[in-house]
Amino acid sequence: MTLRLTDEETEALRAEAEREARSMQEVARAAVREYVARRGNARLVDDELQYVVTTYAEALRRLGES
Repeated sequence: MTLRLTDEETEALRAEAEREARSMQEVARAAVREYVARRGNARLVDDELQYVVTTYAEALRRLGES
């Protein structure tokens, strides 16, 4: 995989890597892992919410009427 960054993105990544005393690659890989984990958690929440809405649709409808 080749990742192409703008000059501004490269400089921001370089600066962050320097602040953290890590390589640019380490910082970029950590960012990807965090992004994937966050998206995965969001999908789990969406799935659980869909389950609740489907399972308790009638109760939710009645609660909305009060």
